[in-house]
Amino acid sequence: MFPVGMQLVNEVRAMEASCLLQLRNLDDDARTVVDYLKLQSKKIDLVLTHVMEQQAHEGDKCQGVTFGGSGISLESPTPLLVNQHYKMSLHIKDALLSVLCIAKCIACQPLSDETEEPRYLCELEFTQILDEDVEQLVKASLNVQQKQLQLRKKQKQQQP
Repeated sequence: MFPVGMQLVNEVRAMEASCLLQLRNLDDDARTVVDYLKLQSKKIDLVLTHVMEQQAHEGDKCQGVTFGGSGISLESPTPLLVNQHYKMSLHIKDALLSVLCIAKCIACQPLSDETEEPRYLCELEFTQILDEDVEQLVKASLNVQQKQLQLRKKQKQQQP
């Protein structure tokens, strides 16, 4: 079920994780090499993410609101059916992460804004997802939360 791009991303991430674990056992002199390899890895992730975003996807494109290891909430241009399962391709730019999964809609309600196009807030829980992808989503959500806390702290410090 996985497209070639996602298979490639998963293989690259697995190889990267294995190598970085081995490199962490080296002494402090190897820090420069580790930092350089992390930079190279990030460049590869950026390119792969860009390629995957350019591939044609079936279905509606939705904007995510929140995400975690157990599910996601998103804004949809069409209402999703509660208790219906959906094949989802998640692309989280901040974490350079792409995930393919099956999720069940557990709630869907119209958003009450005055825009011309109707929008719906839908909550979905993952029903089929790789364990590695759950781990990556949890790490990414913690990373996003940390960035948000740092931004709030910085904004409070700048206020008179």
